Order: sequence, then structure tokens, then C-alpha cells
Amino acid sequence: MSAASRSRTRSRAVLLTAIAAAAALTLSACSSGGTSGGGGDTNFVTGNNGIDTVAATERVPAPELSGATIDGKQLDVADYKGKVVVLNVWGSWCGPCRAEAKYFSKISKEYADKGVQFVGINTRDTSTGVAIAFEKDYGITYPSLYDPTGKLMLRFKKGTLNPQLIPSTLVIDRDGKVAARALQALGEEDLLSMLKPVVAEK
Repeated sequence: MSAASRSRTRSRAVLLTAIAAAAALTLSACSSGGTSGGGGDTNFVTGNNGIDTVAATERVPAPELSGATIDGKQLDVADYKGKVVVLNVWGSWCGPCRAEAKYFSKISKEYADKGVQFVGINTRDTSTGVAIAFEKDYGITYPSLYDPTGKLMLRFKKGTLNPQLIPSTLVIDRDGKVAARALQALGEEDLLSMLKPVVAEK
């Protein structure tokens, strides 16, 4: 077999492996009302937009999420109980995070007086400097916890609406329970489709 033939064979093998991996990811992402991470029945439903939601009676509390922010202050998400919290996991190195940042900046300001608090979890950035620069570039004024090793993400139990990817967005209801999740970058319309029903709850 010539070198060119061996190279083509290797390329085909790599391509087939990539296709199989992509198919597996697609299948796991498309299940609705089933299981996530092997955790059993989750009681959540995945909509056509890829956003998972949970009925109010089936929600579970968000884990304890606290620590230093990227600007060196202390923050505990539990202090926002009574408000709807939008939790966005992001990194300055993440292209999809950059794509959605302007929408998070805009909606966070528009909903600030409607009982809604946005909170970021910055992860896998090796310094807070790049994270602070990112927020400045996109006009983000809400706080972000600094979680370079992803420890906060691991506090969410398997089988719940846990943030598995970057970016991930969760909406936490006024009782501190997770109401919705997206494992993808969000545009303005999809972000509002997650947020508005939870804000409307009494």
C-alpha cells in the first residue's frame, strides 16, 4: 500500500470515529423526559429548542454555589432566594460564550427590576484578568463566581438539570430550585423563552 493510500485509510478511520462520536452525542442530547448522566428518571422535558424544563412540583434545589467572584468579592447564590436566578456557565476562551454574551448583558439589565438576578460561573480561565476583560468587552455588569477547575459544576447531582457543557444556562426559581436548562449558546429569543415562564410563576 502506498503512503497516499495509507493516509487516505487513516483519514477515513478518523472521519468514521468522529461521525460515530457525534451520533452518540446527538442521541444523548435528543432524549426528552428520560435520563441524564445515568441518574434515573429526571422528570424533565426537552423542548424543540433544546431547552429542558421541569414542572414546579418536580424540581430539585440547586446545590450550594458560593465563593470568590472574578473581582475578588464573596458571593452566595442562596442569598438571592426569592428572586429568579439565571445562572450562566462561561469562559472567555469559549466562542459560543462570546456569541451569547451580548444577549445576557441586554436581558440582565432589562429584567433587573423584575425580580431577576443573573449570575455567571466563569470556568477554565487561568486568571481572573481575562474574565474581567471579557465582561468589560460585552458590558456584563452582573457578578460571576470564579471556578477555574469546574468544582461548582460538579456539585449538581447526575440525573438532574446539571450544567454539563460550556456554555450552559440554568434558570433557578424563587424557591431556589432548578426550573430550566440549556446546554448550548442562547440567542435573545431562547433566553427569554426560558426566563419568562419562571418569572410569571407566583
